[in-house]
Amino acid sequence: MASGKSDYLEVALLNHMFGSVSYSVPATYYFALFTTAPNDAGGGTEVNTSGTGYSRVSVANNTTNFGTITLPTTTKTNSTAIQFGTATASWGTITSFGIYDASSGGNLLFWGDLTTPRSVLTGDQPRFAASALSITED
Repeated sequence: MASGKSDYLEVALLNHMFGSVSYSVPATYYFALFTTAPNDAGGGTEVNTSGTGYSRVSVANNTTNFGTITLPTTTKTNSTAIQFGTATASWGTITSFGIYDASSGGNLLFWGDLTTPRSVLTGDQPRFAASALSITED
């Protein structure tokens, strides 16, 4: 299973840590679904928003939704479920997810492949249960 931090976020954090440019952590994250996986450079094929009922899901960036970790743990998980809207048309086979800093467009921050790809058909309402998504730093 592939996953990663985007090139955008890597550069932003390096610039922030070494004094060049301050990086402000988003107050809200936007979770996206993909039928073709993105990678560190971005790309991928996000589910079509036209006539499908699909949109990114906003989740406030706080300890209620993402918890707090301390060493030796280096994995962050979602503490609450992430619920997408009901599909009004097929979304195709979802292979991966992404986390953005905007509800549309914006910058990809993190991405990951799903352990088991899933077809989303009309009437389905995809969700990630609490603790189903994780981001690990090493």
